[in-house]
Amino acid sequence: MIPDLPHDPVARLAAAADAAETCVAEARAAVLARLAPDGRLDRTALDDGQHAAHGLAWAAAYAQTLRQTATWAEALESAGDLNEASLRPALLLAHEYLSQLAGGLPMSQGEMVRPADLGFDPTRLTPLIADLAPHGGSPARARIVALLEATRGQPSLEASGLDETHQAIFEQFSAFARDKITPFAHGWHLRDELIPLPLIEELAQLGVFGLTLPEAHGGAGLGKVAMCVVSEALSRGYIGVGSLGTRSEIAAELILAHGTGPQKAELLPAIASGALLPTAVFTEPEAGSDLGSLRTRAELRDGAWRVTGAKTWITHAARADLMTLLVRTNPASRDHRGLSMLLAQKPRGDDTNPFPAPGMSGGEIAVIGYRGMKEYEIAFDGFAVPEDALLGAQEGQGFSQLMATFESARIQTAARAIGVAQNALDLALDYGLARRQFGEPLTRFPRVTDKLAMMAAEILGARRLAWFSARAKDAGRRCDLEAGMAKLTAARIAWACADNAVQIHGGTGFAVEQPVSRLLADARILNIFEGAGEIQAQVIARRLLEGAN
Repeated sequence: MIPDLPHDPVARLAAAADAAETCVAEARAAVLARLAPDGRLDRTALDDGQHAAHGLAWAAAYAQTLRQTATWAEALESAGDLNEASLRPALLLAHEYLSQLAGGLPMSQGEMVRPADLGFDPTRLTPLIADLAPHGGSPARARIVALLEATRGQPSLEASGLDETHQAIFEQFSAFARDKITPFAHGWHLRDELIPLPLIEELAQLGVFGLTLPEAHGGAGLGKVAMCVVSEALSRGYIGVGSLGTRSEIAAELILAHGTGPQKAELLPAIASGALLPTAVFTEPEAGSDLGSLRTRAELRDGAWRVTGAKTWITHAARADLMTLLVRTNPASRDHRGLSMLLAQKPRGDDTNPFPAPGMSGGEIAVIGYRGMKEYEIAFDGFAVPEDALLGAQEGQGFSQLMATFESARIQTAARAIGVAQNALDLALDYGLARRQFGEPLTRFPRVTDKLAMMAAEILGARRLAWFSARAKDAGRRCDLEAGMAKLTAARIAWACADNAVQIHGGTGFAVEQPVSRLLADARILNIFEGAGEIQAQVIARRLLEGAN
């Protein structure tokens, strides 16, 4: 029996968000009292209390997801566009997230945070969970899958809530991914090939690399919501292609915000056109998230910065023309205050000679997924960078300059994760409908439809949170908290969707020739780069406990 939709479902979604936010407020007060009894939060206390602090970050991300889902549903209702296909996944999400808040929220496969850890009373959630229970069970989930089947090939939930301009962007890049990326992505992965240059040239012609740059600098002048739509659509085809714009976004934002006039004039139009492909060169072998301890140094001699040291996990490094290179220019400093950012140009390399420049050497790092741009390690030995390539002509500002780009980078990473998750749902749904067992399609069995429906519900919520963060960024508001939440949850959802998609495929999904196996490998990186999940939760927790508004 399929449960009827409740009376005034939007009010129920809003009530779920209200209740989650009340629990988070109570948890915030309790965790703060435990970790900062004198009102001051220090790093040691936060580190020692990571389980509760990070649990608070996850709970807050859930509450914000529910709030943005309710706000989206209200907007659809006001526009007369709210329908069953939108409502059912939203109601399922509300029931599931409230149930997890009350009973145990998974921060990872083996780490659960519970109300007792956070210090809030879960009983206030009980009536709402009971009210929403009919919309969280197997019959309701089966109905969601039936609606997904009925709307396959239509821009339903993926584009719901977009304005006319963003709808057109969604349709354009979805079609591009369907025709130019999806049929070839798995071959690139299996052969461990770089994304073909002709495809990159097509992306450049479509404006991908200058999407958010102002028109005065050769860009399209669009905002971060457009960035999300494009990144998701391309990543749905292949995460490597969806990630091509990330490096251009980081480099362009660094130069636009901090560059000198000549640096902007020379580099921004070239980045926007795709003539210059940037790469981010930050990480070191002994310094992952701890950027303040970087050792690679640059010494100014004879009108050039001479760079010495080692960098690792550099994406698309061989083919890149421009490195945003974080170095230590003050050897007396042992923290972030001695770091500077260089805009270091270099010649393109290839597989046989990745770094054909004096003072540079290195090679590829073999990886299980996310292969289309490849990862590299680089050794610098006196590599020369012109003196005027110092970003903004300012020493000692590299760390703060980089931090200012993290909001956009994490919003875009959330969008990439949503694209991977959506691809996993696409493949799992197609397989579940086509594969028959015991005379029935797999979607006849509740354990299959339960997975598919939850995938759809979580993707819906993650998309709401990512777009909310993007709109905050477009409005010029500080949004590191929201961007961090979007990245944290979307990365976990992408992994869960890919894992469930493989499970639905069964043994077939374990075969390397199946695209779903690639998605599992690709999804795994999302919880590591642009701030590992633990670091992301730490940043969110600090903002919450220090009184974020």
